[in-house]
Amino acid sequence: MATLTVWRFDSPGGAEGAEAILLRMSREGDIGILDAAVVSWPPDQKKPRTRRLTDLTAEKAGWGAFWGFLFGLLFFVPLLGSAVGAGVGAMAGHFAETGIDRDFIRSVQDKVTPGTSALFLLSDHAAMGRIKFEFVGMHPELISTNLTDEQEQKLREAFSDT
Repeated sequence: MATLTVWRFDSPGGAEGAEAILLRMSREGDIGILDAAVVSWPPDQKKPRTRRLTDLTAEKAGWGAFWGFLFGLLFFVPLLGSAVGAGVGAMAGHFAETGIDRDFIRSVQDKVTPGTSALFLLSDHAAMGRIKFEFVGMHPELISTNLTDEQEQKLREAFSDT
């Protein structure tokens, strides 16, 4: 079963600092990374910077469109106005069955704000307690939603890069 995990950090560079830790944990077998992305939001910017961490993943295809849709929904659609937002909100409702529901979206929007960063991680197995221990001192906050095998497959089908 895949897990979508969002780790929020108190600084714009915090999520990027977690990159090396994830690589090491992956080599040690504590986490299986399907894909990952970083959102960094400098305090003086209207919108965050996003970056997919393709160098962390063994499987590089299949999730790029997913990240684009998710980040657009989370951070860029609110800037476009209510008419566009309503249409995309309806699309988001369709993906609630994939484990990404409105509560998850609101929670991320409320917590990932200017002056913070977030690490978005799709993993197939992870020792969450160990990850949190490794991130100590970085002031992480965990926001997560679990995806079943069926939900993961629906996401792959919906956002296939092929």
